[in-house]
Amino acid sequence: MALREVWDSDNLPTMRNVVILGATGSIGRSARSVARAMPERMRIVGMSAHSNADALAEAAMEFPEARTVVSGGDGGAERLVELATMPEADLVLVAIVGTAGLQPALAAIEAGKDLAVASKEILVMAGEAVMEAARRKGVNILPVDSEHSAIFQCLGGRDASAVRRLILTCSGGPFRQTPASQLAAVTPEMALRHPTWSMGPKITIDSATMMNKALELIEARWLFDVGIDRIDVVVHPQSIVHSMVEFVDHSILAQLGESDMCLPIQCAVTWPKRLPNAMRPLDFARLGKLDFEAPRCADFPALDLARLAGDQGGALPAVLNAANEVAVEAFLAGHLPFPGIWRVVEGVMDACPRVEHPTLEELLAADAEARRLAAGLVG
Repeated sequence: MALREVWDSDNLPTMRNVVILGATGSIGRSARSVARAMPERMRIVGMSAHSNADALAEAAMEFPEARTVVSGGDGGAERLVELATMPEADLVLVAIVGTAGLQPALAAIEAGKDLAVASKEILVMAGEAVMEAARRKGVNILPVDSEHSAIFQCLGGRDASAVRRLILTCSGGPFRQTPASQLAAVTPEMALRHPTWSMGPKITIDSATMMNKALELIEARWLFDVGIDRIDVVVHPQSIVHSMVEFVDHSILAQLGESDMCLPIQCAVTWPKRLPNAMRPLDFARLGKLDFEAPRCADFPALDLARLAGDQGGALPAVLNAANEVAVEAFLAGHLPFPGIWRVVEGVMDACPRVEHPTLEELLAADAEARRLAAGLVG
């Protein structure tokens, strides 16, 4: 069923059988909270964790019907694919950090499952392949990132031809007002103090470098079939306006709400319906004002790197993503200064050969080559 048809349908199932890939991370924990709050709408039938077996066992005690899988070690990829293609599942929430979610996501699509995407890397690496597979199989790709969920809600099933531009918001991270001359002194401890969201270390560092928003540019290009030149970014430190859509008549719709990942997860699970919940409503009098400013692209070059990758396409977005993962790991380990993350990514993008319309095998090969080159630059 096409997305536009579903917006107008009253004949959808009220219960969703959900597999959570990455059930012990921040998104996975929020998803379990949603299931706990609305058991009549969301049944967890499968959960995975990479290595935190104790946390997964604790989650299994609360959801004993769910099949559980630890994906770390040999055979982990196969176990994730088996979980993502369970016959009883109809929605797979991919909340795995990094590239490990790509193969199970594609397998879920081929098995006819709807996909709720919280892992940016899936669409950054293979957006063209993922969206084409979803169209071919007639399944829905439902965004769970707060920004992309906001755009999805604002679009309301409208075609991309009605859109003038998409406007992604970002908090600006912990160094929004830090002079460029001081960025070289940033430590991992400083970068892990996000002003708004509580997230895992990798995505928190990406927020500090603006690479998180850079990846979201590429992700939005594929999710909403809009050219990357029609996607803007604006810094919004309060993180209340989660993103906006400007239509061809210059009317702008925005989605606002408290910073709580349970809402976009609930939207994906209950879509196209809206249900009450216990989340805190916005108090505009308490907020007082909402601020917006332009991103500092010269000091935080991740957005420009993403626009280059998005313009050239092919395997270059996968190269950007892989190089960034290696650079972030090196920064967290104390082997790379904070601005070195951008330098490594740019160096790898310059060095990697261009591959147009890559196959999955070519994407994985480009990912591996980018990691090799990045490790060399770090070393």
